Amino acid sequence: MKPINKIILLVTVIFASGIFIFATTNDAKGKDVKAEISYSFPVKLDFAGEETPLKISDVKERFDRELLVNVNLHASTILAIKRANRAFPVIEPILKKNGIPDDFKYLAVIESGLVNVVSPAGARGVWQFMPETAKERGMEVTENVDQRYDLEKSTEAACSYFLSAKGKFGSWTLAAASYNGGMSGVNKQIGIQKVSNYYDLLLTEETSRYVFRILALKEIMENPAKYGFSIAAEDLYGALPTRKIEVDSSITDLAEFAKGQGINYKILKIHNPWLRETKLINETGKKYQIEIPLKGY
Repeated sequence: MKPINKIILLVTVIFASGIFIFATTNDAKGKDVKAEISYSFPVKLDFAGEETPLKISDVKERFDRELLVNVNLHASTILAIKRANRAFPVIEPILKKNGIPDDFKYLAVIESGLVNVVSPAGARGVWQFMPETAKERGMEVTENVDQRYDLEKSTEAACSYFLSAKGKFGSWTLAAASYNGGMSGVNKQIGIQKVSNYYDLLLTEETSRYVFRILALKEIMENPAKYGFSIAAEDLYGALPTRKIEVDSSITDLAEFAKGQGINYKILKIHNPWLRETKLINETGKKYQIEIPLKGY
């Protein structure tokens, strides 16, 4: 065989082998993707014991959208799982004490990612209360003290809202939806559309997606490995042990106060984000609980 023919034959064999390997690899990848998608979609869902009617085509599709979005929002979903290890032990017993289904903790996840955030409209904290609503639910909101940043107190206030909404609508699902759309807004649409089930109502884009976002985060966070989130226990965020100091007078310098407790101003504010200024003004003798970490600072 001539040298040039040998070269042509060798190139042909290499090219053909490459095509075969490429096709085989892609075929295997295709099978993996199909298997994952098929496996990921749950057969049955419920919010607070109220079944989600996945047999209704638009309901199934709306849930699928939120599931796919949050499965692929890797960073924010991982952070939510990590933060839940610290926040849920605070939220869960307060929900239980008030007779609120445990699923409402996932509402806090979609509201804020379990951190104290500020919305463009001015809602603040993990539960995203607006100032007037917070005051109506018993929280103190001033330039000096803002209890929307206090996870225990804001969770109590959220429970108060959920109980009121459940009493009005008779449904936990609608109570959750109204946290986004407002009780009056949801009630108005019930009157117009003459239906009283969240899954039958045509609501604003945000409120229509709201419960499905909760359901998606519930599904993922209860089954993280199923959706590709494998996080070691030591990588979850934990709560530091603290002691509480009760104060009933003003503190003129929180930095000096912190130093007197063996910590610094930054650590004081991390553990007491409801303190909004460099001092605590307390002219009425009101009692406040200030948390001081025992380690981890």
